[in-house]
Amino acid sequence: MGRSPCCEKVGLKKGPWTPEEDQKLLTYIEEHGHGSWRALPAKAGLQRCGKSCRLRWSNYLRPDIKRGNFNLQEAQTIIQLHALVGNR
Repeated sequence: MGRSPCCEKVGLKKGPWTPEEDQKLLTYIEEHGHGSWRALPAKAGLQRCGKSCRLRWSNYLRPDIKRGNFNLQEAQTIIQLHALVGNR
């Protein structure tokens, strides 16, 4: 017994995401929320796996992701916590 496959592998697009695909994913999630990641690609009109959509959203497209370098206060906090806790 194992987990059922997340999707049909036939006909799925692999590789880099295009700006049009990003826009489709953003638009769909803004209107409907993500709900079921397995069902999202078909509903949004994407030829991608649900896992690919989930990872694209959580790692690149989510609006609350901070991009860029750490500011001075963040760097000091990291150094202080590392001195306290170590690599745990």
